[in-house]
Amino acid sequence: MAEETARRGSIYAGAAEPCAIILFGASGDLAKRKVIPAMYDLVQHNSLGERYAILGFARTPMTDDSFRSTIAEAATTISEVGPIEPAKWDAFASNLYYSPGDYADPESYTKLAKRLAELDAEKKLNGNRLFYLSTPPEVYQDIVENLGKAGLAKPSAPGSWTRIIIEKPFGRDLASAKELNKIVLNVFEEKQVYRIDHYLGKDTVQNLLVLRFGNGIFEPLWNRNYVDHVQITASETLGVERRGGFYETAGALRDMIQSHVLQLTSLVAVEPPASFDANAVRNEKLKVLQSIRPFNLEMVAQSVIRGQYSPGKLGDKAVEGYRDEPHVSPGSRTETFVSMRVLIDNWRWAGVPFYLRTGKRLAKRTTEIMIQFKRAPHIVFREKDVQANRLVLNIQPAEGICISFGAKKPGTEMNIGNVAMDFNYIKAFGNGSRSAYATLLNDCLRGDATLFDRGDSVEAAWSLIEPILDVWSAAKTATVPEYPSGSWGPKESDQLLERDGRQWYNP
Repeated sequence: MAEETARRGSIYAGAAEPCAIILFGASGDLAKRKVIPAMYDLVQHNSLGERYAILGFARTPMTDDSFRSTIAEAATTISEVGPIEPAKWDAFASNLYYSPGDYADPESYTKLAKRLAELDAEKKLNGNRLFYLSTPPEVYQDIVENLGKAGLAKPSAPGSWTRIIIEKPFGRDLASAKELNKIVLNVFEEKQVYRIDHYLGKDTVQNLLVLRFGNGIFEPLWNRNYVDHVQITASETLGVERRGGFYETAGALRDMIQSHVLQLTSLVAVEPPASFDANAVRNEKLKVLQSIRPFNLEMVAQSVIRGQYSPGKLGDKAVEGYRDEPHVSPGSRTETFVSMRVLIDNWRWAGVPFYLRTGKRLAKRTTEIMIQFKRAPHIVFREKDVQANRLVLNIQPAEGICISFGAKKPGTEMNIGNVAMDFNYIKAFGNGSRSAYATLLNDCLRGDATLFDRGDSVEAAWSLIEPILDVWSAAKTATVPEYPSGSWGPKESDQLLERDGRQWYNP
């Protein structure tokens, strides 16, 4: 346990083993904006290793030098890496390489294998390799199968390791997720596969486990006897921007609920694992997903709300509606907002509703978990309108934890006000936290899969979501409620809680 604890939070630990990181989709926006800056971040904190090579692979024709120039330009314009020190960047860039190729062309993988062998010999990387799929999902199969055919999926030397990181979305329904799992596991072993969800790299998400299982005051209250309900909100002020074509095929349920929001739900509701290692934690998360009450036609009608943003205002700026966005059908019924009432049928959470909500063009950008506790069983100050206690975990943008409680206001009268105790990561520990991608990359390089999704968990999440998709698909004439941009969603979402005598916590 002590060894595992030391390994967790390893962003601050010593350097990883020598390795080659092969980044598929290296010319794409995600690679330039998030993934490569995360690698640079690791280097600055001595977490990537003294010997490494980052080999980009994409269709775009480039040389090593032009790839380095492209990445350097992106680092100063669109990435989130922060201020760059020229000398440190030059040292990092000298380890960037590029191998152009077609994802479906076996010959490209033969050339890739040759280049990897050369880099391994030159830099003494001990045969360790990490493949990162930062590509559209439609080429996952080509990449995985061609890696297998080229002999690149197995460890290349005795004692070496080979791993693969696969970005979401992992499938677009249960059948495609099962098929993708089958394809991947025909080539790689499950222990080699790291299905990434960057939300799980956030400090507050990880601290949720520490809050519960590392402190004696919270876990005894973390159950149906003391918790009234839980709310999880993942809201954005942005619309679909230039991603209208993608969003038309996805929607908020697939894009956010199936992955990020259900991941957060499972972490809130998880039972204490036997130990803090990957298998134990992921086994308990899977049990939560398997305990969520399945949705049928009646439950979808009563407990799931969808919406689509219409024109409105964000601050003083007028913004257009979803149907006016580029590459969006004028008659689109794609949801940009989902709220739902979820019940977990197990001993700990029976009867405690979890309200989940996500949407675009909402009033505020935030991802928060709000646990509302039950009122005291005997309220002495009935006439004083004492509010129930809340514990709020802010995951983004300002990571922190807040707990609220009633306190007497100064003066001779017994007046009670609601006060808050705030914990802010930056104020408490300084601005030393790493990006979520850096944290997860670091974990993968050390073989720690705790914060990555397992194949059975992905399929369990799709099993929950698919009945909702089926109901919506069958109701071809049903209208999708609209909500003004800059609001907190359609009125039907408020009514979802009002029927239970509750209301949304809007930060």
